[in-house]
Amino acid sequence: MSIPNIITLGRIILVPIIVWAIASSQMEIALAIFLIAGVSDAVDGFLAKRFNMASELGALLDPLADKALLVSIYVALGIWGAVPRWIVILVVSRDIMIVSAVIVSWLFGKPIPMKPLMVSKLNTAAQVAFAALVLASLSFGFTPTPYDLILMFLVTVFTLVSVSLYLVEWVRHMSTIEAR
Repeated sequence: MSIPNIITLGRIILVPIIVWAIASSQMEIALAIFLIAGVSDAVDGFLAKRFNMASELGALLDPLADKALLVSIYVALGIWGAVPRWIVILVVSRDIMIVSAVIVSWLFGKPIPMKPLMVSKLNTAAQVAFAALVLASLSFGFTPTPYDLILMFLVTVFTLVSVSLYLVEWVRHMSTIEAR
C-alpha cells in the first residue's frame, strides 16, 4: 500500500462526507471538501509519477475515486436542485455505459485496454469546473451566469463526444469476437 494509494482511499472516504454536506445545505463544507479532494488528486498523481510509486491498484483506484466523487456530487446537486437533472442524467449515464462496456468485454474474455482519451480529460475538467462553480456560487451567494451556461455546454458536448468515441472503440474491439 503506497502513499498515493492511501491518499486515493482518503478521497474515496470523502465522497459520503461531501454528499452529506450538500444534503445538509452545508455548501461551504462541501466546497472545502471538494477542493481538498482536488488537491489530493493532484498530490497522489504527482507522488506516483515523480517517485515511481505508480501501481496497478492505484491505476484502478484513482479513476474510481474521481468518478465516485463527481457522480456523487452531480447526483447530490441534482437532487438539491442546484443543477439541471438532465445534465446529471447525462453525466451518470456516460459513466454507467463505459463501466458496463468494460464489464461486458471482461465477461466475454476480451478485456478492453483502458486508455483515457483527450476528450475524456477535457470532459473531466469541464465537469470539475462546473461542479466547483456551482458549489462556490451556493457557498458565497453569487449568480454564476453566464459561466454556468458555458460550462454546462462544455460538459454536454464533451460528455456526448467522449461516450460516442468510447462506444465506437468498444464496438470495434468487440467485433473481433468469434461466434460459437
